[in-house]
Amino acid sequence: MFLIIGLGNPGLKYKKTRHNAGFQAVDFLADKNKFKKNKKLKSEIAKIQTNNQEVILAKPQTFMNNSGQAVKSLVDYYKIKPENIIVIYDELDLPFGEIRMKDKGSSAGHNGIKSIIENLKTENFYRIRIGIANEYKEKMQADKFVLKKFSKNEQKELQNKIFPEVVNKINKLLN
Repeated sequence: MFLIIGLGNPGLKYKKTRHNAGFQAVDFLADKNKFKKNKKLKSEIAKIQTNNQEVILAKPQTFMNNSGQAVKSLVDYYKIKPENIIVIYDELDLPFGEIRMKDKGSSAGHNGIKSIIENLKTENFYRIRIGIANEYKEKMQADKFVLKKFSKNEQKELQNKIFPEVVNKINKLLN
């Protein structure tokens, strides 16, 4: 069993913001598989089958900086090993649309990842980082920039190109 977590902030106020790229990616995966989300364990959850694997999709409802609390609850409840966890999140230091994957490491300053590491007491889980930086990044403070909504063109690119590529990377991990 795998646990795929999209990081973001709950609520309509944050929907389609840069900081919610992880939520949107998990929504894309859940919608493609026609599953509905359920509130449970401090998260919205969907269960899917893909690549002959049972997968739990989760969107922590604890806000970004406390994501680790929800992740810990999910890991304990489903008895998931850290190496079977994939976390998808926004990356301010990558250009918009660039996707990077790694299997362990520090938080690199991302508060959601920092919270997960602190709660799980390990850095050994997969991460898929989605670049969110654009030409406006340097014109405003980082905390304000990440809470801005994607442009209509960026949103189209997320749906048509970036999230399908995220799904491809997930499928490779699940094989």
